[in-house]
Amino acid sequence: MKIAVTSASGQLGASIVNHLIALVGKDQVIGIARTPEKAKHLGVEIRKGDYNNREDFNKALQGVSTVLLVSGMDEPQKRIAQHQNVIEAAKTQGVQKIVYTSIIGSEDKNAFSPVVQSNRQTEEDVKNSGLHWVIGRNGIYIEPDLEYLPTYLKEGEISNCAADGKCAYTSREELGYGYAQMLTEEKHNGQIYNLIGEAVTQTQLAEAINTIYHTHLTYTAVSVAAYAQERKKALGDFMGTVIAGIYEGIRNGANDVPSDYVRAAGRSHKSLLKMIENYSQNHPQK
Repeated sequence: MKIAVTSASGQLGASIVNHLIALVGKDQVIGIARTPEKAKHLGVEIRKGDYNNREDFNKALQGVSTVLLVSGMDEPQKRIAQHQNVIEAAKTQGVQKIVYTSIIGSEDKNAFSPVVQSNRQTEEDVKNSGLHWVIGRNGIYIEPDLEYLPTYLKEGEISNCAADGKCAYTSREELGYGYAQMLTEEKHNGQIYNLIGEAVTQTQLAEAINTIYHTHLTYTAVSVAAYAQERKKALGDFMGTVIAGIYEGIRNGANDVPSDYVRAAGRSHKSLLKMIENYSQNHPQK
């Protein structure tokens, strides 16, 4: 019986697949992707799976004992039904365990809350599935900030509405390692884990980037309204509102929560400096 990973063509799904391969071997891992061709490079069996299509997952989960459900990227209300397609197919196909990638955040205090609410509903659906389950609540990835570094350098600063709020960052690499353990070890069944490192302010984030990249970034706080307006102009109403909501959540303490990473992964979470250093080595500045 095999372990399947949904959204295997995405960066988080791919990281989880690669860490699973290291643990159990390629023959025991199945990647599921809406566009299978985009996941062929992983070197495992790839099956088609569109979250909107229940029948896809009735086929994709055949012969699977454990499935990792990566949270979808659609609008919050659509996600709940999409995730249900995977959960119901898992029940039908005799899957024994489901692991869900949820998220840290406030359920009712900012513009990101509808996303958090939809994830909490899927958490309940997973818990009520009758299957063994584990839920990871992911922190904010460090990678997007580092991908945005050329813009930060152009502007000479990091600017958002987080103010002095602390955010416990993680990375797709750290999450991939943690989820591989959660998928393969029974002791995690029935647990909800905050998958994050140490909480830091945006000023500390700027200082860490400066240490690794030898840059001279500073941090400037702006109002929630001004940041939301700027992000919506840059990214469109939906994504701009979501991003502004994330930083408003940081401002209000929603991302400064205790870490369960050691319990989930069996080792300490890498430090912020180490995550940035690893990224810089794998993605040299052009």
